[in-house]
Amino acid sequence: MKNPSASMLVIGDEILSGRTRESNMHFLAIELSKVGIDLKEIRIVKDYKPAIISAVRKLSTSFDYVFTSGGIGPTHDDITSECMAEAFNCKIDINIDAKKILEEYYLGLGKDLNSARLRMARIPKGAKLIKNSVSAAPGFSIENVHVMAGVPKIFQAMVLSILKTLKRGRPNISKTLKLILAEGDIADLLKKTVAVYPNLSIGSYPFVKSGKSGVDIVINGDSSELIDQFISNLESKIEKLKGEDLT
Repeated sequence: MKNPSASMLVIGDEILSGRTRESNMHFLAIELSKVGIDLKEIRIVKDYKPAIISAVRKLSTSFDYVFTSGGIGPTHDDITSECMAEAFNCKIDINIDAKKILEEYYLGLGKDLNSARLRMARIPKGAKLIKNSVSAAPGFSIENVHVMAGVPKIFQAMVLSILKTLKRGRPNISKTLKLILAEGDIADLLKKTVAVYPNLSIGSYPFVKSGKSGVDIVINGDSSELIDQFISNLESKIEKLKGEDLT
């Protein structure tokens, strides 16, 4: 059975302008890999309603799960919630449960739940809340889209919360074979070996260290045995190639 597929939609002008370094996609990729959900695509869009709506509609019909980050805070440019409501043709209003969570949180801080903070309780009708163990303001799930905050610490807490509820697949296993050889020296050999293992995902990443050229062969799959078989096969072919070069 195939693993569930996923995509990520990163929302925010600050990401596209370079003012903020995006780290959420790295965290999400690692966590999805652990539970056997295959991350297939990542998009980044600005805080622009038509772009957000278009992207979420496309992604939600193309993948089993969509994870979004950004745009659910208290300020004027936090428009993700209303975009989700429009994307799925539903109303948006103050969610009673979300409001109660925020009231209790700010009461504990000795602060008022003012109109700006109350914006974070605006949730599309029919959506389910995602727990926020860091700053209380919840994310939400609507159909197969999971809408979360952009602040890394909060995003991470929400991801760990929502992953407990999702269908999983076979966890991804990754191993790296480090070779002190130029990439061009083994390209043909690698191509032939890769063709024998269609169920593995294999990448070649060159590097230079201490003046010597090398390449990391990164092998991903759901079978440790198959990955080890590939590594053994490739290593034996490389040794044979070296022997031929010496004769």
